[in-house]
Amino acid sequence: MEDAQKQKTYEDQHSDKIWTRDFVLVCLANFFIFLGFQMTLPTIPLFVEELGGSDQLIGLIVGVFTFSALLLRPYAGHSLESKGRQFVYMLGLGIFVLAVGSFAFITSIIILFIMRVVQGVGWGFSTTATGTIATDIIPPHRRGEGLGYFGLSGNIALAFGPSLGLTLAGVISFQSLFLICAALGFIAFLLSTKIHYKKAEKSEEKTVPVKFDIFEKSAIQPSILLFFITVTFGGIATFLPLYTEEKGIGGIELYFLTFAIFLMISRTFAGKLYDKKGHIYVFLPGTLCILIAMILLSWLPSTFVMLIAAALYGLGFGSVQPALQAWAVDKSPKNRKGMANATFFSFFDLGVGIGAIGFGQLAYLFNYASIYATAAGSVFLSMAFYVYLLIRSKRENKKSVNG
Repeated sequence: MEDAQKQKTYEDQHSDKIWTRDFVLVCLANFFIFLGFQMTLPTIPLFVEELGGSDQLIGLIVGVFTFSALLLRPYAGHSLESKGRQFVYMLGLGIFVLAVGSFAFITSIIILFIMRVVQGVGWGFSTTATGTIATDIIPPHRRGEGLGYFGLSGNIALAFGPSLGLTLAGVISFQSLFLICAALGFIAFLLSTKIHYKKAEKSEEKTVPVKFDIFEKSAIQPSILLFFITVTFGGIATFLPLYTEEKGIGGIELYFLTFAIFLMISRTFAGKLYDKKGHIYVFLPGTLCILIAMILLSWLPSTFVMLIAAALYGLGFGSVQPALQAWAVDKSPKNRKGMANATFFSFFDLGVGIGAIGFGQLAYLFNYASIYATAAGSVFLSMAFYVYLLIRSKRENKKSVNG
């Protein structure tokens, strides 16, 4: 009876408003964990280089993080429904904080590799949980808009995180930098204790347990589209600082800042556009921006061109990612929202991981420019697959009408 009353109170508080107390708390927690993460993103390759690692090792150490997150996401998705949102979220945050804090004391590439695996476990649990918690809080009819705003919390961190990390790496030791990042994650952990969590939905129908239930089928299509796009993210986050250094182009901190500003701009309108018009009005314009950005980066004659690429990439990625996430969650059953988010972020991780490892090999065999030319091809594949899905959907609708 008490649980039912709590659930009713929860639903009353979150009936129509997006900016509730819990939504603000989950956004703040997301901001701090992303800030700690984003500060390590461009500095881990520099740290590996300082330890004597090659481009191949850099790609491997960056990539293994995402693969460990990927392997844990299906389990995280199930745990969100069976053990509850709070348990999964706080466990993930705790593991992440301990792993990042341990980087401060690492002097061996092998140990760093192992702790990156552990960090990936924490990241897989925490980000799968926080996406589901935000989905719970946001009114269903405003999900695209709400997820866009929620994404801003990570985007603001992205605006300052990489630049702050690179700046601090130039004036303080890596040990101090990683301890600061761990402290930011701990703030997120403290904030997570103040959130009121929704109870997991129970299925109204009898379901037969599936032995290898590692994804939500209804979320597969938008997740595949996301995969081809996040391949590009692996190449940018891992190798762009090294690429610009090789070409003698300054302003890499401004790249990440510009990217994040335009990402935030896109969040203010893309989610609303998705809610009113659907993904067809968001996806192709967004991916076209990303495609042009990759072509410009493969050319990269100057800082000015790099910043144009950053703006286009921010507009494109900021439009497409929340629209695809809303699409994945909207089509899933009520008791499978956790698995839908797990599936979505699994493909996100897979794209980043394959991008980082594959592009590390490309950089070793050819050059950094080849990374972004290949990334442009990956974006084109996403656009082609989307057009195929549209054509197939129209044919199926036509058959059902005629039938």
